[in-house]
Amino acid sequence: MKTILNWCTYLWLYLVDAMASWSPASRNRLAKFVAWVFWWVVPKRRKIALRNLQLCFPGWSEQKRLQTAKRCYFRLARAALDHSVLWKGSAEEVRRFVQFDPGATERIADEKNRPLIVIAPHFAGLDAAGIALNLYVRGVSLYQRQANPVWDKAAFDGRKRFSDPILIAKSGHDDLKAVIRAMHQGFPFYYLPDMDHGIKNSIFVPFFGVPAATLPMASRLARVTKAKVLMCIPEMTETGYQVHVSDFWENFPTKDYEADTLRVTKELEKWIEKFPDQYMWTHRRFKTRPQGEKSLY
Repeated sequence: MKTILNWCTYLWLYLVDAMASWSPASRNRLAKFVAWVFWWVVPKRRKIALRNLQLCFPGWSEQKRLQTAKRCYFRLARAALDHSVLWKGSAEEVRRFVQFDPGATERIADEKNRPLIVIAPHFAGLDAAGIALNLYVRGVSLYQRQANPVWDKAAFDGRKRFSDPILIAKSGHDDLKAVIRAMHQGFPFYYLPDMDHGIKNSIFVPFFGVPAATLPMASRLARVTKAKVLMCIPEMTETGYQVHVSDFWENFPTKDYEADTLRVTKELEKWIEKFPDQYMWTHRRFKTRPQGEKSLY
């Protein structure tokens, strides 16, 4: 089975290579087909996406939630196909494909703004923003090793293309020490705040009104390193990506890490409401429940 999966991955990577010269319209058309296939072939993820939308937007009609979930599948398929440009395109091609708001890269690249935490939630363009940001500044981020070694190497190599960023494999307490060392050396930290990592070290804060296990790392890390903090949100467009970067947050962190973590979540909610179909609804954000509460899935 592993051999078959590896060969399927090689085939997918071959197709990604071939699509590097395709037009955005062609990738959009293929993404619609890929999304349709996965919508029916992977019912588990479909059900998770619809359940998340039901929990977060109970006032929406069932039809609106269905349309948003299907559009989300398209966004994720397009993002996967867009690796053709991100992994194979020239620096100039990637720069044109992924554009940042005026002044955004200057704020992040300016060494006077160190230490720095760039909060990057799980939107479809997460990889696009991260890889393109390396064109302007060398940073540090954590990454999750993939079970498929072929895909793991391809993803790792793709993220290392520009500026040789520091990629630290998630492993527990030691990976956080490595992040802090890199931040003290002047590397901005590209941080993903919105996954359910289980009960250990997490606190429950409301995400669209539903308690969600959330790591309070942004607050604690900013306090330890005295880092500045801003948020980075990639918007997928018809022809590429537009990356929105906030101003530096004022009054962050405070002495209350729970209030700080809630602030991170509230800021995320504002962006999701702008681009609801671009958020990764397919992951089980509410997997971990408070003691005594039954599973939401």
